Amino acid sequence: MKKWIGLFLVLTLLLAACSGVESKESREEEGKEAATETNTGEETVEETGDTEEKTDSESASESAEESEETVVEKEPQYEITDNWSFQPIADANPKVALLTFDDAPDQYAVEMAKTLKELEAPAIFFVNGHFIDTEEEKAALKEIHELGFPIGNHTATHASLPDLTEEQQREEIIGLNDEIEEIIGERPDFFRAPFGQNTEFSKNLAAEEDMLVMNWTYGYDWESEYQNAESLADIMVNTPLLGNGANLLMHDREWTYKAVDEIVEGIRGKGFELLDPALIQTP
Repeated sequence: MKKWIGLFLVLTLLLAACSGVESKESREEEGKEAATETNTGEETVEETGDTEEKTDSESASESAEESEETVVEKEPQYEITDNWSFQPIADANPKVALLTFDDAPDQYAVEMAKTLKELEAPAIFFVNGHFIDTEEEKAALKEIHELGFPIGNHTATHASLPDLTEEQQREEIIGLNDEIEEIIGERPDFFRAPFGQNTEFSKNLAAEEDMLVMNWTYGYDWESEYQNAESLADIMVNTPLLGNGANLLMHDREWTYKAVDEIVEGIRGKGFELLDPALIQTP
């Protein structure tokens, strides 16, 4: 009897031990499965993150491409003539007039640019180097450009080019282009010699720089009798020189600034469209 009792105890102990081992192995297997599921979840998150980053990157790239596509250069529609006016290249409106302002940015150019912007009146501002010496003047030039107006080269010191050596002329023109590019990020497309005094050398320099040489067809604001807003606006609008393709010369002056809105409205009132410089053919 004792023998059977002993055998029964041994079997009981063996069954308990086996149960413990199986339980341990089961727990280990469960732990491995849990760990695997956790790792899989982390990998999924990482993969998802990579996908999202890639998607954001692709979206940014696509947006940049779309932005670049929106900047479309306008096809030239007008060319300059021998008398400094403009004529249509094809079937563009012949009844246009170009506004230009020299000696910028002296005192009133920024305010004139703001007025022209409000009037949606395009124009070219021709710059002298001695008006962009200080940080304040450079900021003024940058503001005019950021308002949407092209910047032209009017030489560094407004000297008479025929009185200068070729090297001095180079510095007057190329040196100023370098300064303008440093301030606004681009070189001028237009060149106007002081007093309209071009030389063969200055014209060649302008061609090398891909600038269009441009004088004017008429202007009055430097004459004493027109140095007030009323008389200046009247002559600029009612002169017989206002014709198709007219190239109007004005300056950074107080009376010109005060007359500019009346000049714009008066020219438009005569049926002229103000010529967008972006439509002018340059070298």
